Amino acid sequence: MAVVAERARRGRLSGPLARREARIGLLFVLPCFLLFLAFRFGPGVAGVLMSFTDYSLTGGGRFIGFDNFARLWEDPLFWQALRVTVLYTVIAVPGTLVVSVALSLLTRRAFRGSKVFRSVFFLPVVTSLVLAATVFVWIFSTGGPWSTLMGWFGFPEGSWLSDDVLVIPALALVGVWSRFGYGMLILLARMQDIPRELEEAALTDGAGPWQRFRYIVLPQLKPTLFFLAVIETTASFQVFDAVYTMTGGGPANASYTLVFQLYDAGFKYFDLGYAAAIGVALFVLTLVVAFVQRLVIGKDQ
Repeated sequence: MAVVAERARRGRLSGPLARREARIGLLFVLPCFLLFLAFRFGPGVAGVLMSFTDYSLTGGGRFIGFDNFARLWEDPLFWQALRVTVLYTVIAVPGTLVVSVALSLLTRRAFRGSKVFRSVFFLPVVTSLVLAATVFVWIFSTGGPWSTLMGWFGFPEGSWLSDDVLVIPALALVGVWSRFGYGMLILLARMQDIPRELEEAALTDGAGPWQRFRYIVLPQLKPTLFFLAVIETTASFQVFDAVYTMTGGGPANASYTLVFQLYDAGFKYFDLGYAAAIGVALFVLTLVVAFVQRLVIGKDQ
C-alpha cells in the first residue's frame, strides 16, 4: 500500500488502477456536470420546444407545429425589427473593430501613463449600460452637447433620438462606446505576442507605419479579429438595454429591434410561444452570420 500511495502522490498510476481512479473522479464531477447542462442548455431546449406551441401565461400550450414561424414570416413588424437589427449591426460591429484596433495600436507601446489610458478606455465596458444610456439621452437631446457639436459643422441641431434616420447611428455610437474597450484589451494582448523582430526588419527595409501594420501586424491579428467579429455581432443582434432606455423602440419603430419585439411578445402580450419563435429565428440568424464571417475572415484559421 505504501508503494501505491507513493506512486499516486507522484501521479504515476497506470493501468486498471488509473482507470478506476478516473472513473471515481468522473463520478464525483457528474452531479455538477449535470447541473451545468441543465442550467446552461435546458432553457434553450425549452425555448425551442415552446416555439412550436401556443403557450402563454393566460393558458394554452398546445402543439401547433410551424404556425408561429409562419406568423413570423407574415408579420411586417418582424421584418421591420430584422431590418433595424441588421442596420444597427452593420454600423456598430465595424465601428467597434476599427476603434478597438486603433486604440490597441495607440496604447501598444509602454509609455508614461499608458496603463492609465488603457484603464480609462476599458472603463465603459464595466459601466452600467442603463446608466450610461440615460446620460446619452441628454447628450443626444436637442440643445445637448452632440446636437451643438453637429450644429458647428452645419448639421441639423435636433435630437438624433427623435429622427427616424439618425436614431440607429446614435444607438450604434453608444454601442461602440460601450464595447470598444473589450476589443482593445483582446487585441492588445495579441499584439504583445507579435515578435518585434518582424517589424524591425520591415523598418530596416524602409516600410512605413501603414506598410508595417498591413503586412506584419494585421495578418497576425486575423484570428483575433474573427473572434471579435463573432462576439460583437452576437452582442449587436441582442441589443436591448440601450434601445429600451433611450428610445423605447421609437420613433415610429425606427429603433425596434428583434430582442425588443421578443420582449414585447413575451412580457407585454404574454405570447410566449411567439416570443420563443422570435428567439429561435434570432439564434438561426446569428449562426448564419457567424458562418459567413468564418468564410470571409477566418477561412485560413
